[in-house]
Amino acid sequence: MPQEDENSEIMITFLRKELEASLEKNGSLEKENHELRREVSRLKEQITSLKAHNHERKSVLWKKFQNSMDAPEQSPAAKEKMCPKLDFTEEKSATILTSAPPPKPPPTPPASIKEFRQNKGPSAPAPPPPPPPSKSLLGSKGVRRVPEVIELYRSLTRKDAHMENKANPAGVHVFALTKNMIGEIENRSSYVLAIKSEVETQAEFINFLISEVESATFTNIADVEAFVNWLDRQLSSLVDERAVLKHFPQWPERKADTLREAACNYRDLRNLKSEVSSFEDNMKEPLILALRRIEALQDRLERSLSSTERTRDSASKKYRDFQIPWAWMLDTGLIGQMKVSSLRLAKEFMKRIIKEVQSSECSRQENLLLQGVRFAFRVHQFAGGFDSETILAFEELKKMGMDITRQANKQ
Repeated sequence: MPQEDENSEIMITFLRKELEASLEKNGSLEKENHELRREVSRLKEQITSLKAHNHERKSVLWKKFQNSMDAPEQSPAAKEKMCPKLDFTEEKSATILTSAPPPKPPPTPPASIKEFRQNKGPSAPAPPPPPPPSKSLLGSKGVRRVPEVIELYRSLTRKDAHMENKANPAGVHVFALTKNMIGEIENRSSYVLAIKSEVETQAEFINFLISEVESATFTNIADVEAFVNWLDRQLSSLVDERAVLKHFPQWPERKADTLREAACNYRDLRNLKSEVSSFEDNMKEPLILALRRIEALQDRLERSLSSTERTRDSASKKYRDFQIPWAWMLDTGLIGQMKVSSLRLAKEFMKRIIKEVQSSECSRQENLLLQGVRFAFRVHQFAGGFDSETILAFEELKKMGMDITRQANKQ
């Protein structure tokens, strides 16, 4: 009997420990389930917001279509008054800020911040808002930051760490994993501690950035791009930009995101314009590949401007709210320059076809001439006309087509 009682006590003790471990694990899983439900709710709210934004875009497009049918197009007003450009590079930093004395430098600010503060000038008055754009001019496609990227990265790296622990020959007890999970929930992980540390030690530095963003005004889109590059360099020193900044409710998130959106849209269009303007045909490349390459570049150009046009009205309104230049989105700005740059593609396309037709090896002259005329017409409608060099190339193509037609009639 004593032996049986002792065995029963051992069994009860073992079962009690198992029950406690199961309860502890169940509690941690309930907390994790609660967090997942909150994430699902947040994603549902984001989907609802995106649907509302999509509905707004459709309404704006329909309104533009109705206005284009009822009223004539209006020409854009004069360009905005230009101001001296600001340089936000690390060698010489400057921005349009208030004339208040600079705050005490943060504990470990980057060197570029000190230079930025030393060269800071008085605040320039906000320029008057430009007149509303005409119905036929183009706009910019919004770009927003995606916090889910950081969350997915953290979840994957955490999963990799768990896989490494499982691969350990010594093995890891389930209680150790549960302890790590509870430590993460109770804000004892090294990541959370690093965030808390930066919130405390970099508070003055972040408050400095807040004042810079809030007081920044621009009259040149190139200055916006330079300012955003400078701001991203400063924020890159943080462990997790989003996690740190959410502890500062005064952070102007909407203005910072709009500045980044405008700078990104301008940079993408400017780079595409540079690629089109510097295009050169490679005569060693086969004819079919060369023509396809030119057509693909024209496709990219047309898609980019079409996408910009669909969101130009809503984007320009946001830019005006934060005193961000938007005249570059008009036909009198970068958009117009991009249309004119497509003339280089038309000229190179026609010259390549002329060269192939003149070659004795070319056996399908009429098809090539028709292809050249079609592409020339496409660019002509897109750019609104030809310049003198493109007209010369077209006249040569036209003359060659007439000669081929006369020869065919004689035969």
